[in-house]
Amino acid sequence: MSQYSKRLLMCVKQAWPMGLKTSVWLIKLTLPVSFAVLLLDYFGLLVIMAKYTSPVFELIGLPGVAALVLVTSIFTNIYSVVAVLTTLALPTRDGTILAVMCLISHGFLIETAILKKTSSSAIRMLLLRLVSSFIVGALLNLTLPGSPSDGSYIYQSQHSDLSLAITAWLPQIGATLLKIVILVNALLIVQRILEEFGILKYLTKPLAPFMKLMGLPKESSFLWMIGNTIGLAYGSAVMLQKADEGQLQPKECDLLNHHLAISHSQLEDPLLFVSLGYSMPVLIIPRMLFAVAVVWLRRVENYFRSR
Repeated sequence: MSQYSKRLLMCVKQAWPMGLKTSVWLIKLTLPVSFAVLLLDYFGLLVIMAKYTSPVFELIGLPGVAALVLVTSIFTNIYSVVAVLTTLALPTRDGTILAVMCLISHGFLIETAILKKTSSSAIRMLLLRLVSSFIVGALLNLTLPGSPSDGSYIYQSQHSDLSLAITAWLPQIGATLLKIVILVNALLIVQRILEEFGILKYLTKPLAPFMKLMGLPKESSFLWMIGNTIGLAYGSAVMLQKADEGQLQPKECDLLNHHLAISHSQLEDPLLFVSLGYSMPVLIIPRMLFAVAVVWLRRVENYFRSR
C-alpha cells in the first residue's frame, strides 16, 4: 500500500466515528419530527394553526393561506413547502415572497438543535429566523413589482386514509435518512482529506476578504462554504467537529450561526423554487444581504456588552 493510500485510509478511519455519531443524532431528531408533522397534517392541525396566524401575513400583503405555507416550512423542509405551493398555485409574486421567508424559516426543530450545539441560544435563533423572515418578506412586498394578491385559496390534506399517508411517507423518510448517513460521512471524509493534504487552505484563503466584509472570522471560511452549499443539517458534522476541537471559539461560532440562520443552502433549496418559476436572484440575494446586516448588528451588540 502506497503512502497516499495509507493517508487516505487514515482520513476515513478518523472521520467515520464522528460521521456515524452525527448521523445517528440527526436521525433521532428527524424521524420523530417528520412523523409528528405527518400526523399534524393528517388530522388538519396545520390548517387550524395557520388559521390563527393568517392575519399577520395579511399585514405584509400576503393572503391568509400563506400562514399554512410557513407553518409547514417551520415543521418540515423545503420539499414539503414546494408541494404545498404547488397545490395552492399562488401568484408568482406571492409565491416568491413566501419562498424567501421559508428559506429563512424552515426545519426549526432540527436546525435549531444544530445551532444550539454550536454555541448559540436556541430561543435567540428561533426568534431571529422567525422575525427576519417577516422583515425580509415585508421588504420584498414593498420592492417587488406588482401588487399584493387578495385571492382566497383552500388547502386540503392529500390523504384521506392514515395508512395511505404513512405508506407514502415511508419511502420519503427512508430516502432522507439514507441521504443523511451518506452525505454526513462523505463530507467529513472529504474535509479530513482536504486537511491532511493541505488543500483546505487553498480553498478557503480566497474567501478570507469576503469573510471580513461579512463580519465573520476568516477561520470560518470552510464552514461558511459548507453551510451555503449543502446547508445546516448535512453540514452539521463538520460544524460540530470544528466546535469540539476548539478550532472556532464560541463567540466566533455564534457569529457564523447568526449568518447561517438567515442564509444557508443557497444551491439546492432555491433551485427547488426555481422549478415553480421563481427568480433565483430574489431567492438568494436578499437573504445574503440580510445575513450580513444581522452579523454586524451582533458584533455591535457584543462590543457594547463587553464594554
